[in-house]
Order: sequence, then structure tokens, then C-alpha cells
Amino acid sequence: MTDVVARAVAALRRGDLVVLPTDTVYGLAAAARLEAAALALYRLKGRTSIQPTAIVAAVVDDLVAAVPELAGRPEALARAVLPGAYTLVLPNPAQRLPWLNGERPQAIGVRVPLLGPLAGAIVHQGGPVVATSANLPGGADPRSAAEIPEQIAAGVAAVVDGGRLPGVPSTVIDCTGGEPVVLRAGAGPVEPALERLSRVG
Repeated sequence: MTDVVARAVAALRRGDLVVLPTDTVYGLAAAARLEAAALALYRLKGRTSIQPTAIVAAVVDDLVAAVPELAGRPEALARAVLPGAYTLVLPNPAQRLPWLNGERPQAIGVRVPLLGPLAGAIVHQGGPVVATSANLPGGADPRSAAEIPEQIAAGVAAVVDGGRLPGVPSTVIDCTGGEPVVLRAGAGPVEPALERLSRVG
């Protein structure tokens, strides 16, 4: 394990915040299982806990381990498009991790990005994490470590530099109803995703 990975994993396990490169933008991340860490993330980001925030895992198996109720159709939906530049909103009947789900505790956002080796190892060993773009409200999504706002960088235990990223956030699709609904078009192509999700039934 490299020093960078070890430091970031230790920080997440302690409940500290880190900034990680994803396949879209740099993300401000904390251990999803720790409510206090998630609340610290919201404070640093300057957002309210009413806004739902996705759980991010290195592989789909890690999502199911964190939220066992995803086994079955929700897991099949996730595997249809993940890993990739998508965030799916899936059923959360046990209302797990309620501090991530805002006013919809019966749903949960999930994401499995195409991570590089450093970020992938950190999220697998220290996560799953809760993550949101490492910007301030109204600010541009950071595409490089240099674009991370000073206020964010000063409030985290580690910034993992993954070079320049595409800079377009993930496509968000709500799969809690009868048909998938696109909530935000982003980096992931919409039509192929809808086709693959529809095949799951």
C-alpha cells in the first residue's frame, strides 16, 4: 500500500474528510457509515443535510455489503450501468444511512465510478464513502487538484491528486419507480443507460 493510499484510508476510518479524483470531477468524501463524518462533509461543503448525497463504492459488491437490501433487482439495475459515470437512485426499504438521504429515506443514491488505482484502493479499503463534488455552492466542479477551493482543501486530511479530469458530473437516474427517470444528464450517455436499465425490467 502506498503512503498516499494509507494516509487517505486512515483518515476515512478516523472520520476525517478527503478529496479524491473520480471519473468525472474531484469529490469531497467521508466514510458513509459515520454520521458525524457525513455531517462534517455537509458543513465544509456549505450544503444542508436535506440534500441527498450518494454513497460511492469501488465495486458493486461493496454497495450490496453496505446496503444488503440492494440484492436482487436493485443490484441488477446497478450492474447494468456501473461502474461508470452514473448515479442511480435505488430503493432503500430499510432506510439505511438516513443521514445521506435527505427527505427521501426510503431511497438511496449509489455510484461506482471508473476509479484510477489510487482512488480505487482508497474507496475499497476505507469506504464506501459519501461523496459530492469538491466545490463550494455555486462554484465550478473542480477538474484538477489546483481548482479545489482553498476552503475545501484546508478542511480535509488528504487531497489525492489524480491529474486532470473531464469535469462533467455524473448522469443521475431515478430507478425507484416503474420506469427509470433521468434527474440530471451528465457525463454518462443517457440513451444507452436507459436501454440497459429497461432490459432489467
